[in-house]
Amino acid sequence: MALTRAELTPTSTAAAAVTTHWITAWGAAPQGPTWADPQSERGFRRETLREVVFVTAPASELRVRFTNLFGSRALHIGRATVALQRAGAAVQAGSLRRLRFHGRLEITIAPGDQTLSDPVRLRLPALARLVVSIYLPKATGPATQHVASGELSYAASGSHADRLSAASFRRHLQNWYFLSAVETRSPIRDVGAVIALGDSITAGVGSSLNADASWPDDLARRLSSLTGSTLSVVNEGIGGNRVLHDAPCCGTSAVSRFGLDVARQPGARTVILLEGVNDLGFSRKTGRLSAPHTNVSAAEIIAGYKQIIAQAHRHHLRIIGATLTPFQGARYWDLAAERKRDAINRWILTSHAFDAVIDFAQVLAEPGDPDRLNPAYDSGDHLHPNDAGYRAMANAIDLTMLFGSD
Repeated sequence: MALTRAELTPTSTAAAAVTTHWITAWGAAPQGPTWADPQSERGFRRETLREVVFVTAPASELRVRFTNLFGSRALHIGRATVALQRAGAAVQAGSLRRLRFHGRLEITIAPGDQTLSDPVRLRLPALARLVVSIYLPKATGPATQHVASGELSYAASGSHADRLSAASFRRHLQNWYFLSAVETRSPIRDVGAVIALGDSITAGVGSSLNADASWPDDLARRLSSLTGSTLSVVNEGIGGNRVLHDAPCCGTSAVSRFGLDVARQPGARTVILLEGVNDLGFSRKTGRLSAPHTNVSAAEIIAGYKQIIAQAHRHHLRIIGATLTPFQGARYWDLAAERKRDAINRWILTSHAFDAVIDFAQVLAEPGDPDRLNPAYDSGDHLHPNDAGYRAMANAIDLTMLFGSD
């Protein structure tokens, strides 16, 4: 069942219009299956997935978006539930809710489609860890996924979506499957959503497992602490993603996926774009997962930014550009890439093409050496920050720039 434009647009009932509205409060950009993840190619059959997500806005109701965007056969969901996490795969008693789809407990999603569940009443605090359980009674075929979630999720043989206990969920997963968003009916003080569009540095690679420690997560904590108007944060980072080219490992290009992953999110208000380092670095790689290995210029990447800026403004979204962070010493760094990074960052900082700019490069650079990641912020690969580095990125954002003017 395909999502219509109306279903993807913020709505509110007459009774709740004054105090609440729908916004996206968690998201994960869909990716296709790859042979690097045999589970995604194999798919699932007669299994229950229990997937943990970090919801960045409070809610009185929620609905879940399920995706079969990259599937090759119909996806049949036999039962789906949501609940607050207690610990691991165990959920809190009294919080488990069955999801319905146009009033039914089961749904079949055609290849290439997505669907929303009906709204379900569940009171969520901001920054809640929500568990989505999906029973898959039939062979799914290759699975639409999101790679490197940073969260442990779980799988069990058989139908266990209604279980509170973790006992049956013996297998661990580190990708999300068949989920693309949680939308919440939230108080009007949550005026909309910030969408973080990027690569692995936005996705939070290098941060601690199960800690919700990406810079968008830390930004959500800062926003949640505000006493007045605030915003949810939706992390649409994909590891290895590029501005200009699709790759089997790393999703559809940022230019191409902007409409689905950003513009069509309910409540989308502001975009933060941090992407381009893989366009530079992948020119040195040779593996088929990261193909094509195009030697793009700084001007070509900047042209891609301009396309994304135009898309944002066409959808009346505010867009903030972030400078590319240092990566000298990383496996795919070379002097030519560094020169391109410098040129791109000069353009970001001086062109005034974005509505605002965040200088993440300066935040993370080693003092006295702007081409290297500060060792205090380095996860160890000289490319991805650690928890402290991601926290520094979030703390460097002027929150007022996220709201703009109405």
